[in-house]
Amino acid sequence: MIVTINPATGEPLAEYPAMLAGEIDRLLRQADLDFRNWRTTSMETRRSLMKRVAELLRTEHEEHARLISLEMGKPFQQAVGEVNKCAVACDYFADHAEAFLQPEESSLDGGARGVVKFEPLGVILGVMPWNFPYWQVLRFAAPAMMAGNGVVVKHAPNVTGCSIAIEKLFRDAGFPAHLYQAAHVSIDDVDRLTGFMIDHPAVKAVSVTGSTGAGRAVASKAGNAIKRSVLELGGSDPYIVLDDADLRLAVDVCVAGRLLNSGQSCIAAKRFLVQASVIEPFTEMLVRKMQDAVMGDPFTAGVELGPIARADLRDLVHAQVTRSVEEGARLLCGGVCPERTGYYYPPTVLAGVRKGMAAYEEEIFGPVAAIIKVRDDDEAVAVANDSDYGLGSAVFSRNRERALAIADRLETGNCFINSMVKSDPRLPFGGVKLSGYGRELSQHGIREFVNIKTFCYQE
Repeated sequence: MIVTINPATGEPLAEYPAMLAGEIDRLLRQADLDFRNWRTTSMETRRSLMKRVAELLRTEHEEHARLISLEMGKPFQQAVGEVNKCAVACDYFADHAEAFLQPEESSLDGGARGVVKFEPLGVILGVMPWNFPYWQVLRFAAPAMMAGNGVVVKHAPNVTGCSIAIEKLFRDAGFPAHLYQAAHVSIDDVDRLTGFMIDHPAVKAVSVTGSTGAGRAVASKAGNAIKRSVLELGGSDPYIVLDDADLRLAVDVCVAGRLLNSGQSCIAAKRFLVQASVIEPFTEMLVRKMQDAVMGDPFTAGVELGPIARADLRDLVHAQVTRSVEEGARLLCGGVCPERTGYYYPPTVLAGVRKGMAAYEEEIFGPVAAIIKVRDDDEAVAVANDSDYGLGSAVFSRNRERALAIADRLETGNCFINSMVKSDPRLPFGGVKLSGYGRELSQHGIREFVNIKTFCYQE
């Protein structure tokens, strides 16, 4: 059985039967059958159905947001924002998929013509995380299905209710009954059954969003099966604050970027690289704003921080903070597990962070800011790139050209100037190094799961 837990109370929410290999085999074969009809369905029909998904997300947003908050602890208004963002993505790919997949023609020597077409692959397996339980799924599934593919999602067990609700969403919108399906796998069976799904002949590719460890495990299985994979993995995003930055703006954005989703985001602001001449006022302002953040029940108005999604994850965050302090970091606020029901962890600031400390080397998936002093632009770039991760980054400066020059040198998939890192359906999203490979969203994302097929003929 799969048991979901309310992280705000520590109490069970619901029980769900975990699937066995035989059930998953049947599910995948059904998805493959529906795909074979779907691949020839007109783009007009696909567009109409995906628009219906967007409409349902908007009209039912409170119901879906409530489920997100209950299962993983996201503050309710943030959960509403997540659901509405999913609707935007569904509309976007409904409106633009046809243009993104238009054949490309070219003239060749001797009067020959070349045509490149973008054809669906088949059933795409999505291995999805709990931290954005709707957004991570819809941003992958919407373009994949608009491209003519089928989708099967192995979601995180602690958001099984969300997984079931998303499957129902596609059926309610009128999609073929088995084109989008959810596979419910218990933690004990996740390695074996994920491998079974990757090896299954119906599955043609896999998309993974999650930890670097999960990505490494799935990518190795996909590689062994010679199947395409896209990995969006962990991050330890550097936010560089230059000596000419608007400090008030920088602090506001840095705190928002660190506390969004209670710090549980791959693209959360995690390492704050601050030039020496402004580090004292920046630190003072950051600590004050972090301390002012309201932590509490996700359904209470004004709450900015909910609980960490699971007890083991809260314990891991605390262990990383404790090790960092033991290694010489200074604890300026937070850092203590509150004596209250639920898996809460307070906004925490560590100063004097240096190479070798946990807060420097590791991704901390919680509301913990690590402040690192740098001398100048060159050291800021060197420290930012001194990481196994390369997902997002941000630079704060009143001089746009200076900021862009630094951004050009950063080894990340995304860089934002004077704003927090975020995903947008119109822009490709992904990372380098241990943050993964491939891209989601935009024209680049929809083309990850197609057969780029070349035709050549004589006129």
